[in-house]
Amino acid sequence: MSELWHESVGSGEPLLLIHGMGSDHTAWKLILPHLAENFEVISIDLPGHGYSKLPGGTPMDAHSLGQLVFSQMSAWGYDSFHVVGSSLGGWVGMEMAAARPERIRSFVGLAPAGLWLVPETRRHPISAVSRYMAATTVPIAPLLLRYTWARKIGFSMVSPQWESLPLEICIDAARAMGSSSGYFPAWDAMLGLRFDKAISENVPVTILFGDTDNTLPARYSQERSLAPDHTRWITLPRAGHAPMWDSVPAVIAEIHQTALRR
Repeated sequence: MSELWHESVGSGEPLLLIHGMGSDHTAWKLILPHLAENFEVISIDLPGHGYSKLPGGTPMDAHSLGQLVFSQMSAWGYDSFHVVGSSLGGWVGMEMAAARPERIRSFVGLAPAGLWLVPETRRHPISAVSRYMAATTVPIAPLLLRYTWARKIGFSMVSPQWESLPLEICIDAARAMGSSSGYFPAWDAMLGLRFDKAISENVPVTILFGDTDNTLPARYSQERSLAPDHTRWITLPRAGHAPMWDSVPAVIAEIHQTALRR
C-alpha cells in the first residue's frame, strides 16, 4: 500500500484537505492558517504528488484513492472528519462521502472533477504540454516566475487574478506540477469515468466553482444533476480553477458554514 505524506496543524474537529492532480499540500497555504484557528487541519499528498511516492501498481482512479485515504486516516487515528477537496481531490472526496457517509462529517468541493456527462477518452493536449513545460523548468522556476510574462503564461488560464497571486504560490504550484510522477497515471485513471454515485443527506455538501474556470468549464464539466440534491452550489465571481487562491474569504466562510450544517 502506498504510504501518504501528511501533516497536521491547529486544533478542533479534524478537517482533511485533498489537493488536485499535479498539485500537492502547498496549494492550501492561503487558507490553511485561517482554518487551523478552528479545526485540526490534516494536509496530505496523493500518490506521486509532493512528498508521497508512487509504488508500481497503485490504482489512481478517484474511488481507489478515496479508499487509500480512508485507510491512512484510520491508521493516523481519525475515525470521522470533514473533507475539502480541490479538482481531482474534490472527486476523491465525493467518492469517500458516497462510500462511507458515516465517516464524512461534511464535504466541500472546490471545482471538483468528475461532474461531466461525457467522460474524456484521451489526454488533453494543452494540459499535457503544460505538464512537460513545468517538468523541464522546475530547477529555474523560482527565477523564471519573478517575471510577469512567465507568470502570465503559467497562470492566466488558471486564475483571472494571476497578476496578484503571491510569488510563493506560483513557485510551489510550478514545482508540484513539474515533479508530479502521479500526474499522468491519475489522468489516465479518470478516462472514461465520471462521478455517478449518491451521497447521503446526512453529509452536508457544498460545491464551489469559479465563474472563469477554464480547466473545468461550466458548459461541460459542471453538471449539477450529478451532485446530490441537497448540495449547496455556489459560483464565485472573479475566480478560476483554484478558488482557494482567488476567493480566500468566501472559501473559508463556506467551509465553516458547511461544517456547522452537520
